[in-house]
Amino acid sequence: MATSLEQVIGIDLGGTAIKLGRFSQDGQCLQSLTVPTPQPATPTAVLEAMVTAIAQLDPDQTAGAIGVGTPGPADAAGRMARVAINLAGWQDVPLADWLETQTQRPTVLANDANCAGLGEAWLGSGRQFQDVILLTLGTGVGGAVILNGKLFVGRLGAAAEPGLITLNPEGPPCNSGNQGSLEQYCSVRAVRRETGCEPGDLATQAKAGDESAIAFWQTYGRHLGVGLTSLIYLFTPEAIILGGGISAGADLFLSATWAEIERRVLPSSREGLQVRVAELGNQAGMVGAARLAFQTYGP
Repeated sequence: MATSLEQVIGIDLGGTAIKLGRFSQDGQCLQSLTVPTPQPATPTAVLEAMVTAIAQLDPDQTAGAIGVGTPGPADAAGRMARVAINLAGWQDVPLADWLETQTQRPTVLANDANCAGLGEAWLGSGRQFQDVILLTLGTGVGGAVILNGKLFVGRLGAAAEPGLITLNPEGPPCNSGNQGSLEQYCSVRAVRRETGCEPGDLATQAKAGDESAIAFWQTYGRHLGVGLTSLIYLFTPEAIILGGGISAGADLFLSATWAEIERRVLPSSREGLQVRVAELGNQAGMVGAARLAFQTYGP
């Protein structure tokens, strides 16, 4: 297998598209490519599409390793996609082994939200920090914990699911089996359930002065602040980064979020803490997958 790690390939495997980028050690994206995810997205079909795209992105095989973000949990060793949400027939797929065999390059996997966190910590809003929590406020609430610049995934590879912590023990049921999780109060689905509106429309209404919309975002901010309180006490991060579609309206709820944090968290646990909005958008997963490859197989 190739040993040069002056360049790597980062891949973000999604339900509709596969994003690939070839990166240098300083984070420069030398070339990128997006291809549609095969439908149905069976493991064999996806592997074939990825191998073809890798050959197109790096025909001279200058990249020495590959990192992949998958839409679901990977095992702790970064070898196996245990489940892949929105992909057909994915259960304990040894994707890293398959890609290594096909491309002759060492490969490592991680959950896509973990990759997004690693990407923001490398080149995005968290680039000046070592201890970072990322929350993606999207259809669900995903996230990642970066400690000392490295992903924290725990002994099983499934640690750091900030959206699944309990906010209200009597709250709405969650797909995880939990009840009243943070996701049930801060996701796109939660906003729709509570208001019947899309978050973007509700943000527009609030900015136009609609009092009920303004009040909703204040409540949203408080819920988010309460959830972050638990995470801050556990990890005492230097920065919390908010990504996902809802983060575009952060100016509507961040003051309420901060008020809850300041009220609930001891100053000794939040000294110097910053809350920032993510910068990399839908490129974060690809960037983080590249960073994972550098960290795993670099010197």
